[in-house]
Amino acid sequence: MTSIDATNLILGRMATNVAKRALLGETINVVNCEKAVISGSKSDIFNRYRTRLAKGSQAKGPFFPRKVDVIVRRAIRGMIPYKQAKGRLAFQRVQCFIGVPEELAKEKLETIPEANVSRLSRAKHTPLSQIGIYLGGKL
Repeated sequence: MTSIDATNLILGRMATNVAKRALLGETINVVNCEKAVISGSKSDIFNRYRTRLAKGSQAKGPFFPRKVDVIVRRAIRGMIPYKQAKGRLAFQRVQCFIGVPEELAKEKLETIPEANVSRLSRAKHTPLSQIGIYLGGKL
């Protein structure tokens, strides 16, 4: 079982790495999901997420999550062929948490250096905690 600390990691790059490892059979826990970041200007990111949330209706989908840990899980699901059997099994091996749960507090947390925000050429990025608050989700 591997625990990944999402602090200052770019969401898409982290999700790609987690998806590849899950498809190879690893069980992965992603902690501190609220500290992951999305690159780009704040207004563009907020507009994109607000548009996704507004699609569909309450009775019929598509449904888009408001909670930060579920947004991260949904991003990882987008990198996995979840409609196939191998993808469903891989997706079941991924868990995402806000903060660090007690049962994982003693484990050594990994990070993904190639997904770090310091590798961005631009300084514009927004933490997922702000997006979650904007969408009305609970942290």
